[in-house]
Amino acid sequence: MEYSESLKKNKEFQVVYRQGTSYANRYLVMYVRENHLEKNRIGISVSKKVGNSVVRHHLTRLIRESYRLNEKRFRKGLDLVVVARVNAKDRSFHEIEKALLHLGGLHKILFKKEEHPEGGGGT
Repeated sequence: MEYSESLKKNKEFQVVYRQGTSYANRYLVMYVRENHLEKNRIGISVSKKVGNSVVRHHLTRLIRESYRLNEKRFRKGLDLVVVARVNAKDRSFHEIEKALLHLGGLHKILFKKEEHPEGGGGT
């Protein structure tokens, strides 16, 4: 990911959970907190309730790739934690991508196409 790095430590996740704001839809929950850096940090959480390790890793990859392809549409300087819900288990890439962008819109952290800093929109 060009403009982002991963949240890895439990402590980093906990700070976003406690101090961030959250919105949810049918497939995902997104927590957002300002980090005052020039980049975003993203963490992805998929519980064992969702499925076995193959299912969880597949879902993690779908979420990470959805974010990576739309990274330029997100404002910078944020910590994001995306939590997959059980309903996300058998969803396609496009459904997960749409859910991620929907939550970005609810949080008001997406650039509109006309105000995108590099000009033009995402994908």
